[in-house]
Amino acid sequence: MEKAQIFAKFEEIVASLGCLLIDLQFRGDDRFRIVEVYIDNEKGITTDDCSAVSRALNEVIQLENLIDSNFRLDVSSPGVDRPLKYLVQYTKHINRKLEIEFTKDLETKKIIGKLVRVEGEDIFLQEKQNEYKINFKNVIKAKVQISF
Repeated sequence: MEKAQIFAKFEEIVASLGCLLIDLQFRGDDRFRIVEVYIDNEKGITTDDCSAVSRALNEVIQLENLIDSNFRLDVSSPGVDRPLKYLVQYTKHINRKLEIEFTKDLETKKIIGKLVRVEGEDIFLQEKQNEYKINFKNVIKAKVQISF
Protein backbone atom coordinates (compact mmCIF):
# COMPACT_ATOMS: atom_id res chain seq x y z
CA MET A 1 0.00 0.00 0.00
CA GLU A 2 1.29 3.46 -0.86
CA LYS A 3 2.02 6.12 1.73
CA ALA A 4 -0.91 8.28 0.53
CA GLN A 5 -3.35 5.39 1.05
CA ILE A 6 -1.91 4.60 4.48
CA PHE A 7 -2.06 8.30 5.39
CA ALA A 8 -5.77 8.43 4.43
CA LYS A 9 -6.56 5.31 6.46
CA PHE A 10 -4.57 6.57 9.47
CA GLU A 11 -6.16 10.00 9.17
CA GLU A 12 -9.63 8.47 9.52
CA ILE A 13 -8.63 6.43 12.59
CA VAL A 14 -6.84 9.34 14.27
CA ALA A 15 -9.85 11.62 13.64
CA SER A 16 -12.20 9.05 15.21
CA LEU A 17 -10.11 9.40 18.39
CA GLY A 18 -10.47 13.21 18.47
CA CYS A 19 -7.06 14.04 17.02
CA LEU A 20 -5.60 15.32 13.79
CA LEU A 21 -2.97 13.45 11.78
CA ILE A 22 -0.22 16.00 11.20
CA ASP A 23 2.45 13.88 9.55
CA LEU A 24 3.44 10.31 8.75
CA GLN A 25 7.06 9.32 8.17
CA PHE A 26 8.56 5.98 7.16
CA ARG A 27 12.19 5.21 7.94
CA GLY A 28 14.26 2.07 7.84
CA ASP A 29 14.39 -0.58 5.13
CA ASP A 30 12.40 -3.60 3.90
CA ARG A 31 13.57 -5.70 6.87
CA PHE A 32 12.56 -3.24 9.58
CA ARG A 33 10.35 -0.16 9.22
CA ILE A 34 10.01 2.69 11.65
CA VAL A 35 6.64 4.36 11.29
CA GLU A 36 6.48 7.82 12.88
CA VAL A 37 3.02 9.29 13.37
CA TYR A 38 2.55 12.87 14.56
CA ILE A 39 -0.84 13.86 15.98
CA ASP A 40 -2.29 17.04 17.44
CA ASN A 41 -5.54 18.53 18.71
CA GLU A 42 -6.81 21.83 20.09
CA LYS A 43 -6.03 21.03 23.74
CA GLY A 44 -2.61 19.45 23.36
CA ILE A 45 -1.63 15.82 23.07
CA THR A 46 -1.29 13.66 26.18
CA THR A 47 0.41 10.29 26.62
CA ASP A 48 -3.06 8.74 26.84
CA ASP A 49 -3.87 10.18 23.39
CA CYS A 50 -0.65 8.73 21.98
CA SER A 51 -1.35 5.33 23.54
CA ALA A 52 -4.92 5.18 22.23
CA VAL A 53 -3.86 6.16 18.71
CA SER A 54 -0.93 3.73 18.80
CA ARG A 55 -3.18 0.81 19.81
CA ALA A 56 -5.76 1.63 17.13
CA LEU A 57 -3.18 2.05 14.36
CA ASN A 58 -1.26 -1.05 15.39
CA GLU A 59 -4.44 -3.10 15.22
CA VAL A 60 -5.27 -1.87 11.71
CA ILE A 61 -1.70 -2.37 10.47
CA GLN A 62 -1.77 -5.99 11.60
CA LEU A 63 -5.38 -6.79 10.59
CA GLU A 64 -4.97 -5.35 7.10
CA ASN A 65 -1.27 -6.22 6.71
CA LEU A 66 -0.44 -2.61 5.75
CA ILE A 67 3.27 -3.05 6.46
CA ASP A 68 4.78 -6.27 5.17
CA SER A 69 7.89 -6.28 7.37
CA ASN A 70 8.78 -5.98 11.03
CA PHE A 71 8.03 -2.48 12.22
CA ARG A 72 8.06 -0.13 15.15
CA LEU A 73 5.24 2.38 15.50
CA ASP A 74 6.05 5.70 17.21
CA VAL A 75 3.14 8.07 17.93
CA SER A 76 3.82 11.53 19.35
CA SER A 77 2.85 15.18 19.23
CA PRO A 78 4.57 17.20 16.49
CA GLY A 79 6.58 19.34 18.93
CA VAL A 80 7.28 23.03 18.51
CA ASP A 81 9.93 22.49 15.85
CA ARG A 82 7.37 21.30 13.28
CA PRO A 83 5.38 23.85 11.26
CA LEU A 84 1.70 24.40 12.04
CA LYS A 85 -0.25 22.81 9.18
CA TYR A 86 -3.89 23.19 10.19
CA LEU A 87 -5.90 26.15 11.43
CA VAL A 88 -7.10 24.24 14.52
CA GLN A 89 -3.49 24.03 15.72
CA TYR A 90 -3.25 27.80 16.16
CA THR A 91 -5.72 28.27 19.03
CA LYS A 92 -3.57 26.45 21.58
CA HIS A 93 -0.67 28.77 20.69
CA ILE A 94 -2.45 32.04 21.51
CA ASN A 95 -0.06 34.39 23.37
CA ARG A 96 2.98 32.59 21.96
CA LYS A 97 5.42 34.03 19.46
CA LEU A 98 5.09 32.72 15.90
CA GLU A 99 7.11 33.18 12.74
CA ILE A 100 4.73 33.25 9.79
CA GLU A 101 5.57 33.35 6.11
CA PHE A 102 2.55 34.34 4.00
CA THR A 103 1.49 35.92 0.74
CA LYS A 104 -0.06 39.36 0.48
CA ASP A 105 -0.66 41.25 -2.75
CA LEU A 106 1.32 38.62 -4.71
CA GLU A 107 4.37 39.11 -2.45
CA THR A 108 5.82 36.74 0.11
CA LYS A 109 6.19 38.33 3.54
CA LYS A 110 7.49 37.09 6.88
CA ILE A 111 6.75 38.42 10.34
CA ILE A 112 7.49 37.32 13.88
CA GLY A 113 4.87 38.31 16.40
CA LYS A 114 2.65 37.19 19.23
CA LEU A 115 -0.47 35.30 18.21
CA VAL A 116 -3.28 37.27 19.87
CA ARG A 117 -6.36 35.54 18.49
CA VAL A 118 -7.91 33.40 15.78
CA GLU A 119 -11.25 34.43 14.29
CA GLY A 120 -12.76 32.16 11.68
CA GLU A 121 -10.11 31.79 8.97
CA ASP A 122 -8.07 34.77 10.18
CA ILE A 123 -4.97 34.74 12.38
CA PHE A 124 -4.07 37.94 14.28
CA LEU A 125 -0.44 38.64 15.21
CA GLN A 126 0.90 41.51 17.29
CA GLU A 127 4.32 42.81 16.25
CA LYS A 128 5.47 45.75 18.34
CA GLN A 129 2.64 48.30 18.00
CA ASN A 130 1.11 46.76 14.86
CA GLU A 131 -1.53 44.08 14.60
CA TYR A 132 -1.58 41.95 11.46
CA LYS A 133 -4.55 40.04 10.15
CA ILE A 134 -3.51 37.07 8.01
CA ASN A 135 -5.97 34.78 6.30
CA PHE A 136 -5.02 31.14 6.88
CA LYS A 137 -5.27 30.40 3.14
CA ASN A 138 -2.35 32.79 2.59
CA VAL A 139 -0.03 31.13 5.13
CA ILE A 140 2.93 29.41 3.50
CA LYS A 141 4.65 28.32 6.70
CA ALA A 142 4.17 29.00 10.42
CA LYS A 143 6.30 27.91 13.33
CA VAL A 144 6.16 28.53 17.06
CA GLN A 145 9.22 30.42 18.27
CA ILE A 146 10.83 29.06 21.39
CA SER A 147 11.43 31.69 24.08
CA PHE A 148 13.97 31.33 26.85
